[in-house]
Amino acid sequence: MNGLTYFLAGASLGMIVFQSALLTPLVFKQLTGDIRGAFLRSLFPRFFLVLAGLGFAITAYSLAVGSYLDGALGGAVVALALLAYAIIPATNRARDEGRTGTFKQLHLASVILTLTIGVIDLLLLMI
Repeated sequence: MNGLTYFLAGASLGMIVFQSALLTPLVFKQLTGDIRGAFLRSLFPRFFLVLAGLGFAITAYSLAVGSYLDGALGGAVVALALLAYAIIPATNRARDEGRTGTFKQLHLASVILTLTIGVIDLLLLMI
């Protein structure tokens, strides 16, 4: 791996840590009701699209320089981020309709997808 792949994987992991450990808890402490919901519904689609974009950049660059393992890992990031993006409407609908069980399952799936992306980023930084 080279510096660009490290940078991209580090940026992705940094975004995940910042969003998970700092931004989202702060939003829940400082914002209320409709404002909180509107902010989070605006944030998360962009978050997952940026993660997908970083994964795509890792994939494209890695394949261009012949680093196929890094390319495959970057491709996995793209797929996971787009899957997390794709379940956002169902998650929001479940919340709006008061289907708490469904909401919790979809939210958990989103968290697991995000954690998996973070693990892949760590792998990219370690190999």
